[in-house]
Amino acid sequence: MSIDFHRTTPFSRAFGFDRGTPVDRRYIDGFLARYASDIQGRVLEVKDDAYTRRFGGSGVTTSTVLDIDATNPRVTLVDDITSGTHVPANAFDCVILTQTLQLIFDVPAALRTVHRSLAPGGVALITVPGITQIPREEAASWFWSFTDRAMQRLCNEAFNGGSVAVEVHGNVLAATAFLHGLALHELRDDELDVVDPDYPVIVTVRAVKRGASS
Repeated sequence: MSIDFHRTTPFSRAFGFDRGTPVDRRYIDGFLARYASDIQGRVLEVKDDAYTRRFGGSGVTTSTVLDIDATNPRVTLVDDITSGTHVPANAFDCVILTQTLQLIFDVPAALRTVHRSLAPGGVALITVPGITQIPREEAASWFWSFTDRAMQRLCNEAFNGGSVAVEVHGNVLAATAFLHGLALHELRDDELDVVDPDYPVIVTVRAVKRGASS
């Protein structure tokens, strides 16, 4: 499909949801699918348990949904991930934290909570936005976009002694399409699969807490 990007307004201001599946979902879903074997045992996810159910399946023994909003019908643990007052320590085998850290001002504190909540050997699967639209309705609480270098440093500090693997997903075409709000079906797979680290649409992290005997 030939798309004319020579314009000053986007095709969609809703990340492309009103046109189909947003471009960034390909990278988020692909990352979680690749590490689906990590989503097992006691799993904590923020806001809802959609990814836990989709990728964890029968390997999940306990699903916990964390949210600061007590009115969320899916929440099972009400707390601010920054303070983590009620988040138990060493309690989860996997934490799924997708597209959340940009909404948290004190990112290091949130990552410390994630690390503390994991059992030894537990895995955090994290995604954050790189090049992205910042919707005005969320601007009051949207603080950050991230680079791979920033996530590597942040997670190295939070998971001191653990394993941290950071990856970049996207390229200039994917980033441009995402900024314009195009949907996934409007680009080809081979166009989306090209990785150019200078144009990160999504940054992913697989961080493993050091085991008890390490």
